[in-house]
Amino acid sequence: MSTESLLPPAARRVIRLNNAFQLSFNLLWWMPVFYDYQRRSGLGDAEIFRIQSLYYLAFCFLEVPTGLIADRVGARRCLRLGAAVMIVANVLPAVRPDHTGFLVHFLLLAAARSLVSGAGSAYLYEALDGHGARERYAQAEGTARALGLAAKIVCWPFVGLVSAVATSAPYWLTALSAGVSLVCVLALPPLPRPGAPGGKDPVNREGPFAVLRGAARVFAGSRALGPLMLQGVAVFTLARICQVNLFQPLLIDKDVPVADHGLVLSAMTLAEAVTAARPVLVRRRMGDSTAVFSLTVVMAGALAAAAWANGAVTAVLLCLFAAAAGFCYPVQRQLINGAIPATPYRATLLSVESIVDRGVCALAALATGAYLGAGRIDSLLVHAALATCALLTTVAAALAWARRGTRGPQVPKDPASQESSGGQTVPSSNPRA
Repeated sequence: MSTESLLPPAARRVIRLNNAFQLSFNLLWWMPVFYDYQRRSGLGDAEIFRIQSLYYLAFCFLEVPTGLIADRVGARRCLRLGAAVMIVANVLPAVRPDHTGFLVHFLLLAAARSLVSGAGSAYLYEALDGHGARERYAQAEGTARALGLAAKIVCWPFVGLVSAVATSAPYWLTALSAGVSLVCVLALPPLPRPGAPGGKDPVNREGPFAVLRGAARVFAGSRALGPLMLQGVAVFTLARICQVNLFQPLLIDKDVPVADHGLVLSAMTLAEAVTAARPVLVRRRMGDSTAVFSLTVVMAGALAAAAWANGAVTAVLLCLFAAAAGFCYPVQRQLINGAIPATPYRATLLSVESIVDRGVCALAALATGAYLGAGRIDSLLVHAALATCALLTTVAAALAWARRGTRGPQVPKDPASQESSGGQTVPSSNPRA
C-alpha cells in the first residue's frame, strides 16, 4: 500500500492539484535557449545580465507586498493572480523581442513568481497541517518539484526543434503552460480552518504595518529562523546562478554546441528530479540541517571543479550539482516551515526569506556579468564556491550558538529524520509548536 493512500482524501486532492500547478507554472520552455534568443535579438552580455539583475531586485521589492497580499486576501487568490500574470509575462518576448520587451517580461516574471513563492509553500503546509498530514510536507514539496522537473526532461530536448520552426514558439508554449496552472489553482480547495466561512480561506484582516510588526515579532522570537534563511541563501543563489544565469555561458566556454544545451539541461533536470522525489534517502541518514550543509558543499565543489574540466566532464559535474540540489530543496523548505510556529504571518515570513535570496542573486548576476565580460569564468566558479563555503560556516556557527543558548525558545539538535515512520523533529520558534 502506498504512503499516499494512507492520507485523507482531502489531503490527497491538495497534493495532486499542487503537483499539477507546480508542474505547469514552472515549465519554462524557453529556459535552454533564452540567452541565445536574446543575443540573436541584438542584446549584449552586459544588457542581458543587467536585466537579470533587475529581475532579482524586482523580487526583493515585490516579495513582502505579495506576502502581505497572501496573508490578507488568502493564499489561493494570490496563486491565481500569480498564474494570470505569468501568462502575460511570457507573451511579451514573443510579440516584442527587444530590450524593453525582455525587461518587462522579466519584471512581470518576478511579480508572478513572488506572488506564488511564499503563498504556494504556505498554502501547501497549512493545508496538509489542517488535514493532520504535516509530516508529509517535505515529501509533497519534493514530489511536486520532481514532477515539474520530469516535465522539463521530456520537453527541453525538443526546444531546439521548436525554435527552428518559430524562434518565439518556446514563449508561446510557456504562456500555454501558465494557462494550465491557472486552471489547476482555481480547483484548489479552501484551507481547513475551524471557524472559516464555507468555501473561503481564513484571512488576516490586520493592516500591512500590523502584519509586518507581527512577522517581525515571530522572526525575533526564533533563534533558528535567521540562520536557516541564510542557509537557504547559499542553496538558492548557487543553484539559480549555475542553472539559469551561468548555464549557457559555461557550456559555450567549454565548446559544447548550442544544439546540445537542451540535452545537457535535460540530463541535469533528470538528476535533480530523481533526487527531489526521494528526500527521505538523505533524511534517514543525517539530520536536516546537516544534510543541507553537506549537499551545498557538494554543489560548491562541483561548480569549482568545472573550472578545470572539459565539456564532457563539465556536463557530468553539472548533473552532480543538480542531483545535490534536488535533495537539498525540499529538506531546506521543511526546515524553514518547521521553524515558523502556527501564525497568520507565514507567507510574509517566507517572503522575507525570498527577499534575501533574490537580493543576493541580484548582486551575483551583476558579478557574473562582470566576470564574463572580463573573460574570467573559471575564476567566477572558484570564487562562488569559496563564498558559499564561507557562508555555510557562518550559518553552522550561528545554529550551534542558538542550540547552546539558555534564554528564549531553544533550538533542538537536529536528529536523523523519522520520516519513514511518519515523524519529524524540526527547529521551532515556539516550544509548544
